[in-house]
Amino acid sequence: MRVDLNADMGEGFGDWSMGDDEALLDIVTSANVACGAHAGDWDVMARTMTRARDRGVGIGAHPGFPDLQGFGRRRMAMPSASVANLVIWQFGAARGMAASLGTKVRHFKLHGALANMASEDVALAAAAYKAALRVDPEVILLVLAGTAQEAAATELGARWAGEIFADRGYNDDATLVARGQPGAMVHDPQEAAARMVEFVKGGAIVANSGRAIPAACDSICLHGDGPEAVGIARAVRTALEAANVTLTPMVGRGR
Repeated sequence: MRVDLNADMGEGFGDWSMGDDEALLDIVTSANVACGAHAGDWDVMARTMTRARDRGVGIGAHPGFPDLQGFGRRRMAMPSASVANLVIWQFGAARGMAASLGTKVRHFKLHGALANMASEDVALAAAAYKAALRVDPEVILLVLAGTAQEAAATELGARWAGEIFADRGYNDDATLVARGQPGAMVHDPQEAAARMVEFVKGGAIVANSGRAIPAACDSICLHGDGPEAVGIARAVRTALEAANVTLTPMVGRGR
């Protein structure tokens, strides 16, 4: 049994830093690098990708809504064509930076509100993923397992990997409990670790209600922006290794 550990990174910009990327890069197997819309800038992107490359960590593009003040977590109404162009613009920047550093972008993961909306709306997910595939038909789409994101990726015949979250609660439809709502976040590292072993071994997400939802548990997201981030990441990795789960960059299903 194998699983990927991913974390969102490169989310500072200018003199403003976010998260402990240096510590997380010693724990994860894949890095989702911000592309400059919800967070990140050219220098942060270059630095993060260089560190990931040097550690053998898989690099992914992590585009979101153009919302620096809201960290990409505020929902926006945007025509499908504009969403496509927004994705292409950010994905192109990530691919260009990676190429300049002698490496490549292996996967693609939507961020924040854009990801949440795409997990509920298959047409929106398809618009974003079609745009990404126009840039790189072989990229692995990292999708929120069991949601409209997975349905869109499957319909498009793309390579994809299913993602589950170590520090988030789940609704019965496999979407995430909205931030700010009861049960949205898991703060205890040992609780997060136990959940991830249960999900991976069982091949299912366990919603807050107790309902088990069969899911492709290919990659675990370890958020990098909270005070418990590194502690949760270390606990999850330690627990999975103890359960004889192999940790490796995502491969992708389909094709």
